[in-house]
Amino acid sequence: MERTLSSDLFYQHSAASHQAAWPLRLIATLSLWQRRIVSRRQLARLDARLLADAGISENQRHAELSKPFWR
Repeated sequence: MERTLSSDLFYQHSAASHQAAWPLRLIATLSLWQRRIVSRRQLARLDARLLADAGISENQRHAELSKPFWR
């Protein structure tokens, strides 16, 4: 009986933690999207010499720039 009570309390606590964590996950996701937007803008501004220094081809740059911010 004690084992059942303990596991019930654990699952209730986990569900409450899960519900409370969604704002943090939302903030983390929005922050990730913002970093992708900024880094892709920076990538778009690189000239051929800087791309070569970074080891990035024009095709790789085009592929990265064509992705939506959520991917």
